[in-house]
Amino acid sequence: MTTSPLATSTDIDASTILARVRELTEPVLRATVDRLEPWLAMMSAYHLGWRTVEGRPTPGMSGKLVRPALAVLAAEAVGADARVALPGAAAVELVHNFSLVHDDIMDGDEQRRGRPSVWHAYGSSAAIMVGDALQALAFDLIGAVGEDSRDGHDDGRGARAGRLLNGAMLDLVTGQAQDLKFPHRSWQGNDAVTVAEYQAMAGAKTGSLLGAAAAIGAELGGAQPDVVSTFDRIGRHLGLAFQCVDDILGIWGDPEITGKPVLGDLREGKKTLPILGALAAKTRVAVELRDALVQPVRSNEWLRHIALLIERAGGRAFTEEQATSHLDQARTLLARLSMPVRVRTEFDVLIDALTDRVR
Repeated sequence: MTTSPLATSTDIDASTILARVRELTEPVLRATVDRLEPWLAMMSAYHLGWRTVEGRPTPGMSGKLVRPALAVLAAEAVGADARVALPGAAAVELVHNFSLVHDDIMDGDEQRRGRPSVWHAYGSSAAIMVGDALQALAFDLIGAVGEDSRDGHDDGRGARAGRLLNGAMLDLVTGQAQDLKFPHRSWQGNDAVTVAEYQAMAGAKTGSLLGAAAAIGAELGGAQPDVVSTFDRIGRHLGLAFQCVDDILGIWGDPEITGKPVLGDLREGKKTLPILGALAAKTRVAVELRDALVQPVRSNEWLRHIALLIERAGGRAFTEEQATSHLDQARTLLARLSMPVRVRTEFDVLIDALTDRVR
């Protein structure tokens, strides 16, 4: 007897969902990247985890494909076949990876996903070209939606999806620009970065693309504008939750899991939400933390002391509460939308997976 998908929906886990999305999306990504000039295609394939730095094939693909998952589930939520979302899902993933390649150059990060970053492997000039190529491919891919319709009629979904992606791109670079300025600002006084400023930056830099992923999936699935807008808000809340989790892991994460040095964000002097939330408490411990942060010391002992002060001042708890709040707001918005039981279950599973990361 064949088992109904609905009968087994409670047994679905996040890895199963992401594996299904990978099976759908990766062929589109590979075919798209293969259109590049061979050297650019090889470096792009290296970044995406398909090849070694010398160009030899490797199994699998790096990255979780959370953004494509949002696009696919949003399309299915509005009653469409998952395949209609694939140009948008792949386009969003290409833009995401464009941003990672360029971020590594700007931040001087030599590692990405446990391997040398593209600029460290091939040089900054080559990495800039890789990022530019991935961005160009993304807009070419989504711009072609509707061109192959059998009746020759283009209902404008591709153009609207393209505008959503372009808007997210503008938000992303705006957030990145703000993020680049934060390290040069003071820890105290009128020039200090506030929690509100940081959250606005994170909403633009991280939340915009997850919002676009969900909105584009709904748009390509034929949803009404209000539903598309709701999916955009859902994705943005998930993006802010992602950023909260990343900020926690950037200080207290296990290097074996994160691929980053222990206390890495503190060592780099980043102004992240746990620190800013702790400073905003204005308690005695917060004052002690502020005074310690302005010292030029960066020894391992000093870093551990700072991490302890942040936790004692409530910065870690504040960030965990913010992550949970954004996940709850995403759930509330999802509850307002009609969708098949299986799709709702899969959305819930993905959100629960995020919740598990902050517990």
